[in-house]
Parts: sequence; C-alpha cells; structure tokens
Amino acid sequence: MRGQSLYEKLVSVEGSILKVREENSVKYQRAFLGCEMVEWLVQEGEAESRREAVELGQALLEHGIIQHVSNRHHFLDTDILYQFWINFRRRRRLTELLSESSSRALSESPDSPFCLRKLNPEPGNTSFLSVQPNKEIKVVSAVRRSSITSLAGNSNPYFSITPTLVFPPVAECNPKSVLKRPVTNEELLSPGAPYVKKTLTIVGDAVGWGFVVRGGRPCHIQAVDPGGPAAAAGMKVCQFVFSVNGMYVLHLDYQTISSLIMTGPRTLVMEIMEAIE
Repeated sequence: MRGQSLYEKLVSVEGSILKVREENSVKYQRAFLGCEMVEWLVQEGEAESRREAVELGQALLEHGIIQHVSNRHHFLDTDILYQFWINFRRRRRLTELLSESSSRALSESPDSPFCLRKLNPEPGNTSFLSVQPNKEIKVVSAVRRSSITSLAGNSNPYFSITPTLVFPPVAECNPKSVLKRPVTNEELLSPGAPYVKKTLTIVGDAVGWGFVVRGGRPCHIQAVDPGGPAAAAGMKVCQFVFSVNGMYVLHLDYQTISSLIMTGPRTLVMEIMEAIE
C-alpha cells in the first residue's frame, strides 16, 4: 500500500509539505508543490533520483491518489500545486465508526466511499440513529470529490497489488441495516403510500458529505454524521434515495449511487423519500 504509507509518513512529520494552500482564491486541503514532493521523496529515500521521484508521483496521480488541483497537469517537478485526493486516516475513521454502530457483520460488498465524520464524540454515544438537522450549511472547502482510477491490470512497479490499494475491503465492518423491515419500490411508489418526498441540497465540506448509504432497489440512508453537511440539510437515517442530481435511482444499488455522487459536483441535490410518522 505504497500510496497510503507515503501519506501516513507525510502527515506525521513536523513541518510537512502537506498544507492548506490557496490558488485562484480557492483553498485546497492536503496540498503540495510538485517540486517539494520530488525533493521530499529523494531526501526520505523513497526514490533514488528526482527522475524516479517524478515517476512515483506520476504513478500516484494515475491511480487517483493525488491530482493537480484543477485537473490540468500530470505530475511534474515544478511549482504546480497538487493535493492528496484520498484522506487515508479519515477513511480508516469511517471504518471504525461503522464498526461501532454494530457488532454484527453483513455479507455486503465493501463500504461506500462517503466520508462520515464524528467530531468530539461523547463516551457511550456511538449511534447515528437520532439526527437533528442544523439550520445552516457551512462551506468549509472548495475541494471536489473525484472518481478513483481503476487499478486493474496495473503493471507499474510502484503499485503491484490489487485494487485494494485505494479502498481496502471493510465488509466485515458493515453494520446491521437500520431498517425495521425490507421495503420495495412498489411499496414506496404505490398511491397513498405513507411516504413523503423531499429535496435536499448538500454542500460537501472539507471532510465529506457526512452520510453512508446502503442496500439497493431501493437504497436507504444507513448513517448520518450529526455535525456534517447532510444532517444540516435535513438528512436522516432510514430515508430512501429517490434521485441524485436529477437522475432517478430507486432501481440502482448503493455502489452505483456512490459512483454517481463521487463523480458529480460538490453540491449534491438528492430527492429522498421519508416515512410519514
């Protein structure tokens, strides 16, 4: 897991080259200059020469681990600004939070890539089943989420393992469904059904959107970060995902919906269906 080991090493050192940097009035998290990264890789013995360091940087970019902030340049040994798109520590925190919510595992495929925060957790309070929406949505950063390049068929010497380099499997941490019983699309759409449709506008912040989606046909909201943008927009657990950025998705599984969101804009418009109490 070369990309993750480099990231962990960078964030743990004093005076790290990873900083919040600004370009064209936009602030970018975990950002660095290409020439700084090259110099650091050589100094730390991660590469024997600047040329080899550039090749390593290009491999990181090609695998979606780093990217030019405006997605216009490949990795170069210059003062061009790049950033780590993947926050490995936060991804590990998401795994831990999902593990906390249930001690029983599901047989679903690996976790959806939404970033779920839990800031200043209180002892004993590990449930996301009761979320009160805030009144304001605070935009912390203009960082967009990006799709991750597939690693299948990779022959690069720096990345010789399977696609788990970017997203290690965490199926064993998938919590038990929060739904009291299975619900079908026919039930949701039937005339007079006890569900109301709502439109939520969620502005992703520097951490993520703050929710986890599960299931399929229809998908439901499995967990919501009480301090995240989704909760501020009114998202709650057990809501069903009707559409994403104008696209009808009741017939899709959560992996497909995840891809739609990750490759879309930072401002997310979702239609959800909520049970009438």
